[in-house]
Amino acid sequence: RGQGPERGYGGEMTEPQHPEEGLLTIRPVAWYRGLLPEKFGLPRQSGLVPDLAGRVEMAEGFRQREALRGLEGFSHVWLVWGFSRNHTWSTTVRPPRLGGNTRLGVFATRSPFRPNPLGLSLVELEKVVWDGPHGPELQVKGADLMDGTPIYDIKPYVPYADARPEARSGFAQGADGTLEVQCPPDLLARLPEDQRPALLGVLAQDPRPHYQNDPDRIYGMAFGEWNVKFQVEQGMVRVIGLEKG
Repeated sequence: RGQGPERGYGGEMTEPQHPEEGLLTIRPVAWYRGLLPEKFGLPRQSGLVPDLAGRVEMAEGFRQREALRGLEGFSHVWLVWGFSRNHTWSTTVRPPRLGGNTRLGVFATRSPFRPNPLGLSLVELEKVVWDGPHGPELQVKGADLMDGTPIYDIKPYVPYADARPEARSGFAQGADGTLEVQCPPDLLARLPEDQRPALLGVLAQDPRPHYQNDPDRIYGMAFGEWNVKFQVEQGMVRVIGLEKG
């Protein structure tokens, strides 16, 4: 067990006497490699775009087969990772799910602006690739991570302990509705075939900030080596451009 604040007389909690107590220095054990290099376009939760494929590339010092032995027996894994581009935090935040107008405590949300910028994502483990230029590595699907995200830990998902169907979900009762996506076949054909469902799935999640609703605005989204141009009107995403970035 970790050592936290000490319990004083009468059961009250007392802070450690030395500021350094309880501090933890961590380093990446792996890096996520995926198709979305920017925050714009990221699924708001893991699992919302199950076709979005990526790799977990082990870092130097952890690229050892022994460290992953037995992981191939699990279908899903937890990734503990870092919000590497966020360096501030706030006691209250405005969740997009609530329209960006209601403030809640940061610990009642999954906001990236946290005291310790750590995230937790559940992803599907397709395969453990033991050999190759980056082996061993994990092929995963359904992540909500930017390309280059540091991974600090990997743990197997165990349904009997991790799944709680009866749990309450506060203000997040279910996933947002998806949008219909229209992409001209000639544009979609430019993408590798195995990336097409992932692009359509990302667009269907409505990458725009919740407060933007301008049907004339043209949005741009980086997807792999492509720059995707689209517009949104009346619940419809229309792809109007797809070019190499």
